Amino acid sequence: MTKIGQGRRAAVLAATGFGLLAGGCQSVRTTAGGTVGADRRPDLSMRITEADLRRGSAEAYAQRLAQEQARGALNADAALTERVRAIARRLIPATAAFRADAPGWDWEVNVIRSDPLNLWCMPGGKIAFYSGLITCLSLSDDEIAAIMGHEIAHALREHARERVSEQQAAGVLQDTGATAPGVGQADADLSQLAYRVVVGMPNSRAHETEADRIGVELAARGGFDPRAAVSLWEKLLRESGSGDPPQWLSSHPPSKTRQRDLAAYAERVMPLYRQARR
Repeated sequence: MTKIGQGRRAAVLAATGFGLLAGGCQSVRTTAGGTVGADRRPDLSMRITEADLRRGSAEAYAQRLAQEQARGALNADAALTERVRAIARRLIPATAAFRADAPGWDWEVNVIRSDPLNLWCMPGGKIAFYSGLITCLSLSDDEIAAIMGHEIAHALREHARERVSEQQAAGVLQDTGATAPGVGQADADLSQLAYRVVVGMPNSRAHETEADRIGVELAARGGFDPRAAVSLWEKLLRESGSGDPPQWLSSHPPSKTRQRDLAAYAERVMPLYRQARR
């Protein structure tokens, strides 16, 4: 999908009501803290609702799946697709520890046959897992659960909505008074915005740290060994060949800091893992 130009952004924001108002942000508790204590209260613009981003995400996700279907790359390996979906079925109920409404989201999990080491979870639980991430790194089920839990955590914490709010506050996204297009165009623009924010924009280090910590708890609650998050990160570093993570992880905390943090929080949630395995 193409990126939205500056003029186009103005139309998007005018069409969807995403203009920045003075005092338009408030500190919001997006999730419960869980065992890992994810209690930071982000400032979210009330002009950008969770429903807006979910609607745009659902449309963007459907468009992407249609593209992959057309080239024969959508769920091409039935066994791999079922493997990924089976892991998701164990993680999704665990989201209730952070958000009571999350298990009832309209979840979708699909596997795209593609080499890049990539995956994402859009607001509302729309997950796309690239096959190369599993096959190139020979991921175990525990490692798949670790990285899927990480991406689910971004959706639970509404990190995409927070990034849009931050960009509004910085003046990158703002209503310049442009004439709004029709409703159909507004929906299309909202779809592009959702895709751009979730897939094209890096998360902050604070977001990544939260997603790491929530991810290990989701894995543990789903009966997956949370310590696999450490071995997963080691595989990603080895694959990069330079000691740096792949580009999509470039905003993550430094390697040693992250590995220590993952190990510490994995140990913290081990009782949850043992309980789930009984």
